[in-house]
Amino acid sequence: MPDGKEVTTAQADVWDAVKSSRAIAARVNAELIDLGMLQQASDDAVVELVSFDSEAGKEIYRHSTSHILAHAVKELFPDAKPAIGPATEDGFYYDFDRDIPFTPEDLLKIEKKMQEIIKANTPFVRKDISRLDAIELFKKSGDTYKVEILEGIDAENVSLYEENGFVDLCRGPHIQRTGRIKAFKLLSIAGAYWRGDSNNKMLQRIYGTAFETKDDLKAYLDFLEEVKKRDHRRLGRELDLFSFDENIGAGLILWHPNGSIMRKTIEDFWRDEHIKADYHILFTPHIAQLKLWEQSGHWEFYRDSMYDPMQIDNVAYELKPMNCPFHISIYKSSLRSYRNLPIRYAELGTVYRYEKSGVLHGLLRVRGFTQDDAHIFCREDQIEDEIQNILNFTLFVLNTFGFEKYDIYLSTQPEKFVGTPEIWERSTDALKKALDARGLSYQVDEGGGAFYGPKIDIKIKDALNRSWQCSTIQVDFNNPERFDLGYRGSDGAEHRPIMIHRALMGSLERFFGILIEHYAGIFPLWLAPMQVSVLTIAERHTEYAAEIVAALKSAGIRAEINADNEKIGYKIREATLRKVPYLAIIGDKEAEEKKITVRKRDGENIGPFTTAEFIGIIVEEIKRRK
Repeated sequence: MPDGKEVTTAQADVWDAVKSSRAIAARVNAELIDLGMLQQASDDAVVELVSFDSEAGKEIYRHSTSHILAHAVKELFPDAKPAIGPATEDGFYYDFDRDIPFTPEDLLKIEKKMQEIIKANTPFVRKDISRLDAIELFKKSGDTYKVEILEGIDAENVSLYEENGFVDLCRGPHIQRTGRIKAFKLLSIAGAYWRGDSNNKMLQRIYGTAFETKDDLKAYLDFLEEVKKRDHRRLGRELDLFSFDENIGAGLILWHPNGSIMRKTIEDFWRDEHIKADYHILFTPHIAQLKLWEQSGHWEFYRDSMYDPMQIDNVAYELKPMNCPFHISIYKSSLRSYRNLPIRYAELGTVYRYEKSGVLHGLLRVRGFTQDDAHIFCREDQIEDEIQNILNFTLFVLNTFGFEKYDIYLSTQPEKFVGTPEIWERSTDALKKALDARGLSYQVDEGGGAFYGPKIDIKIKDALNRSWQCSTIQVDFNNPERFDLGYRGSDGAEHRPIMIHRALMGSLERFFGILIEHYAGIFPLWLAPMQVSVLTIAERHTEYAAEIVAALKSAGIRAEINADNEKIGYKIREATLRKVPYLAIIGDKEAEEKKITVRKRDGENIGPFTTAEFIGIIVEEIKRRK
């Protein structure tokens, strides 16, 4: 019975199949269970073996490793109180309450103890007991967090797993024996509030990962090292792109000159392409009266991410979390005809959202950021064409920035929503038709839509094949209703327009952070903050070098001169560390022949060129945006 293949127990010897497979759990009639419970299955049950290759298998394997982690911690540090220890996408963690902080040296001790537990190859034994008995058991052992979890469970019975004297609360399933774990590594220590609530106690979280083979573990650890090298926060400091200041506030970015010129380049490209695509560029305020957000529904559905209102002239105002109500107001400022539609508004609008301090992360999670926002007002018969245009525009922009791989999701009606099911069905169908007509493969994300409408989400893949949510397209039948939007139809009657919300890059700050990590700071020429560094070998070459820099700047090329009294090798290393794409080296020969010797940042020497020839090469490469 191969892993993942369904058979009935009457058709095969299940236990022989288990022994000859890599199974770590099973599904019986689609329900995940421990392998040891297979003997309880009826003869006509449908059995599916679950291996590490499946998502369920990885979760079971890693969750079992987290139990072994908790066992090791309790043996080494009896004062530590275990809280929760789930599997994650790439590993696992366990939270502990302990007054003394864990250290990196402690992790090594814990790893050693975990290896001993694994080597002992003891079984995981499931025990089903009453919830009240479980509460008494954990009260006696002083495991207050387990008691709190149990007191919040509405069930008569619960399951525990015991492994060589260590008992933990868990639904399961688990691997059969500890020796099934073949390769693991503890990675880091972090703080985490109990239940994610900043009003609760800060616990210590130990992160780890686990794989079936040492080779797979090594490959993952190598991947993590590459992630560290590409970390946008580190590269942001090294390349002098941006910073944060605690006196200004967490999650609020200071753009340095290098980062600012890159941002301007991105914004110029964005605005130019939107104008070509018949969008109107807008600028709107950063605050508005609270009643606007009440009318839009944000105050009701998005309040947790909004700041407390401020009082101005005894009127409540709110920092904007979105740009859409402003664009709606501009639409309403004039009478509209069916001939005017579609109307496309676009804005690089800075918004403010409350994010808990524990989730702030460089440029990727901030409190003040700029959305590349757009809203399209159209007739219902224009929806599909508009969505197709947006999809084409989105993929063009993503490809221009070097993202050619992506996953697409169609996100449907969430639990909390505005409008009617009929409206949601119509708008979801419009998105689906556009995707199908474009021939794009996609997955359905049930319940993943915004509160006001369904959406298409595009998750780009970076150089390390990591997924990032950036682009979104959302059909909105609800805000036009809330704000009483209208247009005069060809029949002379008043009609309601459809509103499409759309972002290509999403948050400009987040997109910038992704770009840094995607390129590891080695940006294509058109994005590089400094495109050419002209380096002199001696002081007598400064005048000619200055002429070259002036010519480059006149051609719109970002250029600088380094005429410092340093050796040329030092100047080359310094410019290379800053990842400048082209280094123009000027010595006696170049000055005499009025030529330029050019070195690429990867060390390749090209040329010599005249200044005009070099400018032509650079300008053409910038035009290609490569």
